[in-house]
Parts: sequence; structure tokens; C-alpha cells
Amino acid sequence: MELKGISTAVTGGASGLGLATARRLVDAGAQVTLIDLPNSDGEAAAKELGSAAQFAPADVTDSEQFAAALDVADDRGGLRGIVHCAGAGRRMRILDSDGKAGSVEDFEFVIRLNLVGSFNALRLGAERIARQEEIDGERGAVVLTASVAAFEGQIGQINYTASKAGIVGMTVTAARDLASRNIRVCTIAPGIMDTPLLARLRDDVRASLEKSVPGPSRLGKPSEFGQLACQILENGYLNGETIRLDGAIRMAPR
Repeated sequence: MELKGISTAVTGGASGLGLATARRLVDAGAQVTLIDLPNSDGEAAAKELGSAAQFAPADVTDSEQFAAALDVADDRGGLRGIVHCAGAGRRMRILDSDGKAGSVEDFEFVIRLNLVGSFNALRLGAERIARQEEIDGERGAVVLTASVAAFEGQIGQINYTASKAGIVGMTVTAARDLASRNIRVCTIAPGIMDTPLLARLRDDVRASLEKSVPGPSRLGKPSEFGQLACQILENGYLNGETIRLDGAIRMAPR
């Protein structure tokens, strides 16, 4: 799919992986709608990116809000590409330090945000992409975000791991389901990325994380995530695949 001139939406677009992806899309000539929480820096991010970008506030777990934000993107010539980066973790253990059962509320919060939010991106995004005319045999594509935690979840990540493994599990099913509409679906499973969250860590902690990556022995760059997301949108034969972007890391138990 040629990116120049098409309308795209990036969730979690106000910062981190989402903002880096939006920059890549703008550089490729796409129109980009940043979707993020109303209290995010989405407006400032869109202004920074220039006239090709706009901000549409929404919570991805709120179907009505999210649909309205996607309509904003759809109004810019017809939505054809979605990169869904919105998500978060909340540390929890199956049993706490006193041996009591972990919080089901903490489990449900992360499942709702990461997994249900991803399903909303799939179903609401596909509904709009399916209305577009075919170009070179396709109407558009959806890129989801999982994590290497889907494969090697660490202690304290039971909710996060379950949510990200669910996204991986949905990927090929979604690709097969939407193939009849000529809509592709792929997922990126990033490793340890140099996001604003990790920027708060002490230098020695960052150095330890970098050392844990086999090669290149550093944190991943958000721009590398954005580069891969754009390549997935562009490559019409990439479908139903989860791609690890992790420097060959395999996460230790803790």
C-alpha cells in the first residue's frame, strides 16, 4: 500500500511508540490522526508534526469515543491504515507478599485496556477500512502491538502477559477473518524500547537492560518500531504475522 496521501490513525499517538510511528507516516506523506486520551499531549504532538497531523481524543476502551475518533481520520479521504499502540501494564502477582490472592481488578484493567482495546481497533477500524475502494488488491491494513512478554512474561506480569498473548493469538485469526474484505492484519512484538517510561530509570538500571539484549546491545529505538509499522502497511504480502522487534532478547524470569 502506497503511504503517500492515505489517511491513517495511530492510537497512543501522543508519545512513545505511537508518536514515533506518526512521525514516520508523516515523513512518508500520509495523513495521520493521533488518537490518545483527552488529557494527553496529543494536541501539542499534532501541532509539532504539522498540517498532515491532527488530534482526536478518545479512550480506546470506550467504543463510542473511539469510533468518533476513527471517523475524524475517515473524514480525511477514507481511513486505510491503523497502527494501534495504546496500552499499559500494571504490576501484579498471583499471590501477594502475604500469600493472599492477587487483585482481579488489576487483572481486568490491563486485559480491558490492552486486549479489548486492540479488539476495538480491529473491529471499528476494519468497519471503516472496508468501505474504501480496493487499490492493488487491498483496502488497507491494521498493525497491532503486542510484546515479547507474550512469549516470555516475567514475574509480576501475569495480567500484561495474558493481554499481549491474546493479541498475538488474535492476529492470524483476524487476518483470515478480514481477508475476504482485503484488509491485512499484523502485530509487532517489541522488546525493551527506549520510551519515555524507561527514560526515568537510573543510568545503571538502563545499562543493565541494554546488556541483556544480545545484539545490538542497546534499547530499541521508537523510530525503529515506526519504521517496521510503516513497512508492514506498505508490504501487501505481509499478513497474519507477529514480528518480534527485540534484538534477539529472551526475557529472564525477573
